[in-house]
Amino acid sequence: MALITWTADQFGTNVGFADDEHKVLFDKLNKLYDLATGGAERSAIGAQLDDLIAYVVGHFAHEEKEMEAAGFAGLAAHKAEHEALVGTCADLQKKFHAGEADVTDEVGQMVKSWLESHIPTFDRGYAAVLS
Repeated sequence: MALITWTADQFGTNVGFADDEHKVLFDKLNKLYDLATGGAERSAIGAQLDDLIAYVVGHFAHEEKEMEAAGFAGLAAHKAEHEALVGTCADLQKKFHAGEADVTDEVGQMVKSWLESHIPTFDRGYAAVLS
C-alpha cells in the first residue's frame, strides 16, 4: 500500500521539473516503505534507502540551482529546510548500514509528514518565479 500519493491538488507546484521529480521521489519512498514494512531483506531495504536519499539530494540540488538562477528571495530558508532533512536522512542511512537503526513505519510517517508540509508551504512558494 502506498504511503503517500502525489496529486496535483495537494502537491502540484505548476513547475514541470519539480512536479515530475516529486512524483519519482514519492515512488521511491513508497517502494522503500513497502520493502521496510513488508519484511524484505535488509540488503534490499538498504539499497532502496540509498537510492532514495541519492535521488532526494539530487532533486534538492536541482531545485536550489533553479531558485538561485531565478533570484528567488526565499532560497536561504528553503535550502535550510532541505539541509535539515538531508541531515536526518544521512544519520538514518549511516545508522542503518551500521546495524544500529531500521527503516520503520515511524520513519516513513516522518518523511510523509515532512513532504506534506514542505511541498505545499515551501515549494509552492517558488512557483510564481519558476513556472
